[in-house]
Amino acid sequence: MKKAAKSTRTKKASRRNGDDEMRPEYDFTGGVRGKYAKRYAEGTNLILLEPDLAAEFPDSRAVSRALRAYLKSKSKRRTA
Repeated sequence: MKKAAKSTRTKKASRRNGDDEMRPEYDFTGGVRGKYAKRYAEGTNLILLEPDLAAEFPDSRAVSRALRAYLKSKSKRRTA
């Protein structure tokens, strides 16, 4: 049996060598790293649900509605 001849040029290698330059619209030389990170973190409250709960809530609005209903019923029980 003969072995197949190996190609000296692969797709990955050709991509790396051919397009080393960044496109002008992606030029971030004047950018500031982390400029908006603090503001973004302040407005984000990410909570991961367990898989069984995530299956019951299709999106964040559904979770918010359920939590608001829970809090509303909890406050009614305290006053009664």
